[in-house]
Amino acid sequence: FPSVGATENVILAAVLAEGTTVITNAACEPEIADLADYLNRCGARIFGAGEGTIRVEGVEKLSACEHTIIPDRIVATTYLTAAAMTSGSVRLTGVDCRHLSSILPLFEEAGCEVRRLPNEVILETSRRPLPIGLIRTMPYPGFPTDAQAPLMAMMTMARGTSVFVENIFENRYKHAAELQRMGAHIKVEGRVAIVEGIQRLHSAEVAATDLRGGAALVLAALAAEGTTEVGRIHYIDRGYDRLEQQLTALGAHIKRLD
Repeated sequence: FPSVGATENVILAAVLAEGTTVITNAACEPEIADLADYLNRCGARIFGAGEGTIRVEGVEKLSACEHTIIPDRIVATTYLTAAAMTSGSVRLTGVDCRHLSSILPLFEEAGCEVRRLPNEVILETSRRPLPIGLIRTMPYPGFPTDAQAPLMAMMTMARGTSVFVENIFENRYKHAAELQRMGAHIKVEGRVAIVEGIQRLHSAEVAATDLRGGAALVLAALAAEGTTEVGRIHYIDRGYDRLEQQLTALGAHIKRLD
């Protein structure tokens, strides 16, 4: 099964190894190609990154370079979900819509208006989301497992039932129990989660169980009645830069407590 982390680590090990290393069944995520672009700028010889087979010809040393990393597609998904859940709008700049090709159509299926512009995406909606019948996590270019938790938070308020199938990681629904504390109707059986949307979530004290699950709880809190307290936010800080400040700039009433 292709693995992003495994592919990245083998590339890193092979760059300075003697001889040629061939990686088969490699992950194809954009982050793999970006890592290879960076290393090649440093003097590495990596071929086929972003495809199923990668060849790495070892070099003796690497040199310094300048490189701009690609936009974070999961962070972009998080902000799009925040707008979709609160019947609002958001304009994201510095976005590569090609990397969101499996995600943006789901927002459209949920009834949002999505406009794709060069390096920008605009999402607008004025109503509760429509249900998304089936969401399957798959390796790239399929729907990413890291976007599953934010989309589940959105579907807790949809006008119908949605089904999630998690094909990448086991035990990936820890956030479901916390969303249930906010009134969500979620039933989990193995790799399948059935989400029956309700009109409104309510406030509760919840705790992040992982990075994306923590973000999902913040999103749910934005759309819930009352004041919600999200604990263990060190998980969230692993993948978001000042999430509360970004959301405040969009109009959210959110603050970090010491």
